Amino acid sequence: MNVYKNLFKTTLIYGIATVIPKMIGFIMAPYHIKWLPTNAYSDYTLIFSWMMFFNVVLSFGMETAFFRFYNKKENKKEVINNTILFLMAVCAIFFVGVYLFKDYIDAYFGIPPIVVSFLIWILVLDTLTVIPFAILRAQQRPIKYSIIKIANVIINAGLTVLFLYLIPTYLQKNPSSNLNDYFVSNFQVGYLFISNLIASIITLLLLSNYYIQLKAKFNKTLWKEMVLYSFPVMIGGLAFVVNETFDKVFLRELLPEDFKELGLASYGAIYKIGVFMVLFRMAYSLGIEPFFFSYAKNDDAPIKYATITKYFVIFGSFAMLTIVVFADLIKTFYIPQKEYWFAMEIVPYIILANLMLGIYTNLSVWYKLQDKTKIGAYISVFGAIVTLILNYILIPKIGLIGSAITTLIAYGVMMFISFVLGQKSYPIPYDKKAIFGYLGGSILLSFGYFYNFRENYFIGITFILIFVGIIFYNEKLFIQRIIKSVVKK
Repeated sequence: MNVYKNLFKTTLIYGIATVIPKMIGFIMAPYHIKWLPTNAYSDYTLIFSWMMFFNVVLSFGMETAFFRFYNKKENKKEVINNTILFLMAVCAIFFVGVYLFKDYIDAYFGIPPIVVSFLIWILVLDTLTVIPFAILRAQQRPIKYSIIKIANVIINAGLTVLFLYLIPTYLQKNPSSNLNDYFVSNFQVGYLFISNLIASIITLLLLSNYYIQLKAKFNKTLWKEMVLYSFPVMIGGLAFVVNETFDKVFLRELLPEDFKELGLASYGAIYKIGVFMVLFRMAYSLGIEPFFFSYAKNDDAPIKYATITKYFVIFGSFAMLTIVVFADLIKTFYIPQKEYWFAMEIVPYIILANLMLGIYTNLSVWYKLQDKTKIGAYISVFGAIVTLILNYILIPKIGLIGSAITTLIAYGVMMFISFVLGQKSYPIPYDKKAIFGYLGGSILLSFGYFYNFRENYFIGITFILIFVGIIFYNEKLFIQRIIKSVVKK
């Protein structure tokens, strides 16, 4: 029971570190939508998709490799040293290489060249914080981790408000101000990334002690081991980015010309309603990955993994149903532009897709523990192929919802393949009856409500209460044990 309690506490703290920044981002999103013209918001959505792609390239799968070797090797300082030095080298190569093609990048995005320079620096700075943050997680220092993460987002959000609202409002009231000589109008996307850049600089400074302590010693043998482990993780990560963000890239290319900007902007805006499921999945992932590696040597590890997966599905299924029921309430204050609301049809698919991705995270433990990360890469690449093919087929035929359905199918396929292969290589006694029961029940209630009783909150809340009642009836003994354990503590 202590294992579950400690995992719950750690996940709760990481959840705070995830939820507060995401909630700030959630609060800011309506203002982004309000302050940015449709074409600018469309650009922002597309740029963000490509930034995720390059974040994966630059981190090179080293975060996962770090956790594996930090728990595996006795000389932990050597693991830290090697990982940071390697990522510094990757950033240097990227920095030089990308500037050789900067003109092509400027032309693709159609934004001012200075903004592309901001993006490059943000990518490099964020990559340099990956391992320091991983060290905090590995050393079980979630409070410091949380403080720095939250500070980053507060600074970013505060500067965004300053550049996109406070200064423009002040200049409207004081047109003769000298500030007009320095403030650039119609540069909203640029100011968004200036805010991000400043926040990234401050974050790296807060973690700079890990660079001050760095030694210029590089273990080539360890490096080879880590790269062999991390490279498939990176490939899998790239495939994940294709699944997660390239729907926006496809929408830009495949939607009708007269609908392109509005379609992409509305899809990007409505997609964010699934943020609550993303919060749940991300907070869980931050707490669970170090646990998977640190607990792997215990004889009862498979049983613990099975139990954790079951309760992830239970809480995730409840979260999905709740978000779907209240999605139309969320949109009224979250999406101020009513012309974007027509994309609400994608909501159930996007939320379920994120839940599937969370389940896949659980199921992926087997190949990470057995150093078979290339299997994970193969699974992710297959999911990316599904994404590419189905987006190409469905978007021209059924538009935005085709992209959402594609995301769901891709994650569903990845989840199924990982389960089948994992049970052959590293059998885990999952409670399949309970997992399929809770997941299936939530899907039935969520989709049934959204497409038959939408905005009928009496029925929606009744569905939620029924689902909670089923959970409590079936799991009351475990819930009571958890409550007693926490109270005694």
